[in-house]
Amino acid sequence: MENRAFLNSRVIEEDMQDIYARGLDWQRLRGKTLLLTGATGMLASYVAFFLIYLNEKHAMNMRLLFHVRSEEKARLRFGEYTDKPYTSLVCHDLCEPWHVDERIDFIIHAASLASPAYYKTMPVEVAEPNVLGAYHLLQLARKQGVESFLFFSSGDVYGKIADGAGEIHEDDFGAADPLDLLSCYGGSKRMGETWCRLFFVEHGVRAKIARIAHTYAPTMDVETDPRVFSSFMKCVKDGTDIVMHSDGSARRPFCYIADAVAAFFLILFEGEAGEAYNVSNDRTFLSIRELAKNLVKLRPELGLKVIAKERPKEAVYLENNFNKANRPSADKLRTLGWQCRFDAATGFARVWRYLREKERQGQSESCR
Repeated sequence: MENRAFLNSRVIEEDMQDIYARGLDWQRLRGKTLLLTGATGMLASYVAFFLIYLNEKHAMNMRLLFHVRSEEKARLRFGEYTDKPYTSLVCHDLCEPWHVDERIDFIIHAASLASPAYYKTMPVEVAEPNVLGAYHLLQLARKQGVESFLFFSSGDVYGKIADGAGEIHEDDFGAADPLDLLSCYGGSKRMGETWCRLFFVEHGVRAKIARIAHTYAPTMDVETDPRVFSSFMKCVKDGTDIVMHSDGSARRPFCYIADAVAAFFLILFEGEAGEAYNVSNDRTFLSIRELAKNLVKLRPELGLKVIAKERPKEAVYLENNFNKANRPSADKLRTLGWQCRFDAATGFARVWRYLREKERQGQSESCR
């Protein structure tokens, strides 16, 4: 392993080094057992990468339980590290109670169907991990007396905030229609957060909540994920014009994954139990059109354009039109010492560099 990049990627290795250098008390994880759900997902996989990195590069001697839906996908994602003696792949129905014989010290519940592509077609499956999954994991955390529990939530819990409200803080809330299909995600995340608060108040479970705003990563699925940052990067990869299915005026804070992972562990270690923290790069607040224009600059030699087209009526993607210009504030997280190091230009340049790495590796494999 010393002669090649971590997980065969210089980009991922550099990101792991960057996260480690943030100065958190990583010794808190030494010799501990951590359960991570949804481990192959875009965000959770980077958490898993970092845990593996801590074991491999810093001899943390952690026991890692990675909950996955597909062992095949996990082996493709984590390679040789799925066979390490410290790693176990766990296939468990999140709708069912957990029965774990070994001691667990930390739980990160990241399993979720976050893509709006599922909101029309699989709304029950979208809600289940956030409500039933959170409940059963919190019961496990209570029985095990875990040191800390982290729930991956979303800015969608804020509902519809009045236009022009500006920054959104953790104690701000708007209306949400429980019968709207969008509530399969935002509403279920609200319930998951409520479980965290209730289990802390009644049972003393040290549950913390990360309200994650728009976050992107090299591990995004550019082929099938319909969210703007993924679909736009697919256009860049394929060398085609970027097509927006809106006027591009909605503004979002775009956070790079290395900044987000540092935030997740900071909340896990230092966050107040029963509290929520926005994980939001509120200082990189771009419109969808601005994002698209930035991304076509990744391949200036192609002269790619940004084109607006109406979304097809038969599309399954269910767009959230709430809070088009309101910005989740990271002020509360900054009180714990968090800083964003990557703006959109540097972050997406790293995604593009990773995609080129994978393309070159694929070409090398095909020549053997």
